[in-house]
Amino acid sequence: MPVVTFDYDDLVGLIGREVPMETLLERVPQLGADIHSCDPATGELSIEFFPDRSDLYSVEGAARALRSFLGFEKGLTRYEVEASDVVLNIDPSVKDVRPYMVAGVVEDIVMSDDLIRSMMELQEKLHLTMGRKRAKVSIGLHDMARIKAPFTFKAVDPRSVSFVPLAKDEEMDLQEILEKHEKGRDYAYILQGKDRYPLLVDSEGNVLSFPPIINGTLTTVTEETTRVFIDVTGTDLDAITGALNIVATAMAERGGKVRSVTVTGLHDLVTPDLAPRKWSISIDEANKLLGTSLDGPKIAVALEKMGYEAKVEGRQIHVLAPATRLDLIHPVDVMEDIAKGIGYESFGTTLPTEVTFGELGARQKASDAARQLMVGYGYLEVTTLMLSSPEEQFEKMHLEPVETVDILNPISEDHTCLRVSLVPSILAVMRRNKHRDLPQRLFEVGDVMVGCKRAKHIAAAAITSRASFTEVKSLVEGIMRDLSVRYEIAPSSLGCFIDGRGAEVLVDGRNIGSFGELHPAVITAFELGHPITVFEMDLDALTEGKLERIA
Repeated sequence: MPVVTFDYDDLVGLIGREVPMETLLERVPQLGADIHSCDPATGELSIEFFPDRSDLYSVEGAARALRSFLGFEKGLTRYEVEASDVVLNIDPSVKDVRPYMVAGVVEDIVMSDDLIRSMMELQEKLHLTMGRKRAKVSIGLHDMARIKAPFTFKAVDPRSVSFVPLAKDEEMDLQEILEKHEKGRDYAYILQGKDRYPLLVDSEGNVLSFPPIINGTLTTVTEETTRVFIDVTGTDLDAITGALNIVATAMAERGGKVRSVTVTGLHDLVTPDLAPRKWSISIDEANKLLGTSLDGPKIAVALEKMGYEAKVEGRQIHVLAPATRLDLIHPVDVMEDIAKGIGYESFGTTLPTEVTFGELGARQKASDAARQLMVGYGYLEVTTLMLSSPEEQFEKMHLEPVETVDILNPISEDHTCLRVSLVPSILAVMRRNKHRDLPQRLFEVGDVMVGCKRAKHIAAAAITSRASFTEVKSLVEGIMRDLSVRYEIAPSSLGCFIDGRGAEVLVDGRNIGSFGELHPAVITAFELGHPITVFEMDLDALTEGKLERIA
């Protein structure tokens, strides 16, 4: 979870009241957070907020929430947004590169050192969490004194534009930034495979930003900055508008005046939109969910304590929620805040009224039974990663590729997809242990993704100087006998087996697995040098309808 570090004096200054450190340490967890660390000597307070409360990732957002929660200002905090003459044009060229951008302006802001540090930390926390390391959302702040509206967001050739990026003193084109700049190398994967890169420029062609990678030094925000342009780009319009609202209101908490920007072109908007979001809550449903018997006025008071505006009408409560509360997706989310506003300590404690005992699920029973059988047959269990690669799953196994679940931003070439078979993982273990004595007999009971659906498989491999089809056939028949499964065996044409030494296992006419002697080409592909026999079967299908007997 994100850890946000505050200066105690700065926090209470924004709250507007003196709040003892002891009170903060006691009440902040009740808001939905954990105290990470506290240093009374320096006044440094680190709070670990729950991932859903991105509006609290700054000292400004935390102060706003605490003002209501501690009873200093109840109800909804409203921010006035006046129109400005600033226009942002979204060129259609960005549609297939980074399709969305919204923006706002904050004027008459005093950019103190505390505010600059707070905004930098807020950006990074939003980038890391809701921004998915900038792939989904990226945020930029710019000093408007050095640029001229209207602004244009467009896609350009990577070699056609050069500018001086942050933390550098020489011009680089966009491709050079991805290759040489620290941030460029960190986030280059986001633009991988793109022919053109996104760029934000002003009316005179000055570069503000190369989103989502890096801003230019031209618009660096300093303590002399009084007018800030906020840009947010990404792949999800709701996410970037929410991020803009959080940043703009944080700066408004410091006295800044929020001004709107007219977005035209690929999409037409006026942002930021800080109008409250409407919810309707049933008093009866809230009481049923919370196990309480609260009346409407008490629920309204609890909601006001959590920063809402609430009005009771009959058995319904009409609620206005802040535009920064991106975590609200269902009425139960508002009901959860009712519990926080009342105080969890008010619910009391009771002992359970019924005695219950846990029980293994059906799939786990089957897995445990299969493990006991394999250990009895003399096999050693291994547990491997579910991550694999097409090369290991198909090329080395001499099998035709099938649909896989691919990893969007893999950290290595060996872990680019979710496996569809356990056998390659077991063979990889044998490769790492080929210096060990033979025979080696390994098995695994694990998850695979077949047809993009999770399934539980059992697989085994034996490498010996005399491994043969007869040996693995006897093993499979023993398993089927011990599980009392009626089956048939049919020839297999899979390319991983030696011709005539592979077979399929059929249950009720359905293929649930295969076994056989691996082809020499497969053995050498895994850098092994002795005969290997393997089998793999769908454990769910194998034990279907037999779980009670197995247990």
